[in-house]
Amino acid sequence: MRRCYPLILVLLCSAVQAQDAAGLRGRHTALQQQLAGSPFGRPLHVESAVDGGTHKGDVHAVLDQPYAAVAAALARPTHWCDILTLQINVKRCEVSSETLIAFITKRPRDPVSSAHRIDFRFEVAARRADYLQVALNAPSGPMGTRDYEIRLEAAPLDARRTFIHLSYGYTLGAMARLAMDAYLVGPGRDKTGFSVAERRPDGSPVYVDGVRGVAERSAMRYYLAIDASLQALAVPPPQRLDARLRRWYTEAARYPQLKEKVGADEYVEMKRREAAAS
Repeated sequence: MRRCYPLILVLLCSAVQAQDAAGLRGRHTALQQQLAGSPFGRPLHVESAVDGGTHKGDVHAVLDQPYAAVAAALARPTHWCDILTLQINVKRCEVSSETLIAFITKRPRDPVSSAHRIDFRFEVAARRADYLQVALNAPSGPMGTRDYEIRLEAAPLDARRTFIHLSYGYTLGAMARLAMDAYLVGPGRDKTGFSVAERRPDGSPVYVDGVRGVAERSAMRYYLAIDASLQALAVPPPQRLDARLRRWYTEAARYPQLKEKVGADEYVEMKRREAAAS
């Protein structure tokens, strides 16, 4: 968590902290039109960027959740394990001190014994009454990927709504670029993201594809996992796993871009088994 020190640094630190919260609220103001006219049926905006081998997907969204509840949950590393394991190929997550250890498989039905281990450093960079920032960073990932980062910012809009910015990024090494190229000309050739690259003459959207589409789909899955995990807090603890699983799958299934090869019932049973084995 960011710390402030006495004397001359106090004013500087206070100004930086205020800028954090004001910057996020300013982003909400700048995105008012996109959020109000969102095609997602909720105030949600998705975008992406590629800079050399670095790919990033960003989601800005308004949650119908009080900021205090959002900050309390998302500042806990165990809650992030709940978020990570909703992803269909994340088979297990362990919390060790300031590290989240995720076990990720290549295919949804692969066993955890074949998983690639990723050690995320978990940091609460800021937690205040008006602003939260947390980050998960990993120097390396599967198949030559590196510099993974999941970063979340949150700020209250009013007593019952919270504005969040989720950023998901990674860098492709030489091996990862080859694997990505093979994916994009094979299984991923017809897959798109969510942001609109252009409009056809009839006004229908043409969505981004390629590596930007991959980044946006990943960011969207994590956003839906955050939403599902927060919604599940309203039910008794013994029912929360099923509530998370069913909401995440149901919400993801609304979007053709996120269609899974595993059906809803198989997904839920698979995740129950993985949770029981953890």
